[in-house]
Amino acid sequence: MSARWVVNDQSGLQKLNERQPQAYPGAIRLAAHFFSFIFHPLFIPVYVIVFISYLQPYAFSGIITNTIFFVIARSVLIYTFFPAVTVLLLKGLGFINSIFLRSQKERIVPFMACIIWYFWAWHVNRNLSDTLPALVSFSLAVFLTACFGLLANIYMKVSMHALAAGVMSCFVLFFSFSESINLSLYLSVCLLIAGIVCTSRLLVSDHTPKEIYAGFLLGVLAQGIALLVAP
Repeated sequence: MSARWVVNDQSGLQKLNERQPQAYPGAIRLAAHFFSFIFHPLFIPVYVIVFISYLQPYAFSGIITNTIFFVIARSVLIYTFFPAVTVLLLKGLGFINSIFLRSQKERIVPFMACIIWYFWAWHVNRNLSDTLPALVSFSLAVFLTACFGLLANIYMKVSMHALAAGVMSCFVLFFSFSESINLSLYLSVCLLIAGIVCTSRLLVSDHTPKEIYAGFLLGVLAQGIALLVAP
């Protein structure tokens, strides 16, 4: 734990403690960075939607505007492209210092932008007549996760990776119960990925275990609420 001095809202100096990642071997850090990128929060919603379309391709057929390709392409735009462009614009305009969003203050506007994009995704999925209920539930969960993340950001720099991992794990868990086929292998892989991602963030970021656990639990909570609310 290291400390640095910052200027608070009252123009006074305030001591800020930060957790510094330990010096792990280069190969371990490289692997942690790799998994952090591959399972970035901007990618995980798309992975889950591809997973749904793989298991239930028939649910996306029937009308032209709801084909698998259209659903996945729309998901990439809303969940990955638009949030990424938003962060890049904020960096270019000087609203944030880094695209890695290293402070709680820098995360406020990106969280708010994601809330808008994710609400749009849920609204679209909810109003398409032939959308799979699981997809509606998941899109609502992603929206709620962004809302919970913004609220938690007031108190701590909650891990965005852990938020996404929590949503993914809870969705696959309940999705496996609703399907007639055995999804235990997929669930095991999903939980393994969640563990690897959360561990990776502990290794190469300044997140504390509390911020990792809180993010994961908030993601699980968001998906649980979505399952109760969404049809």
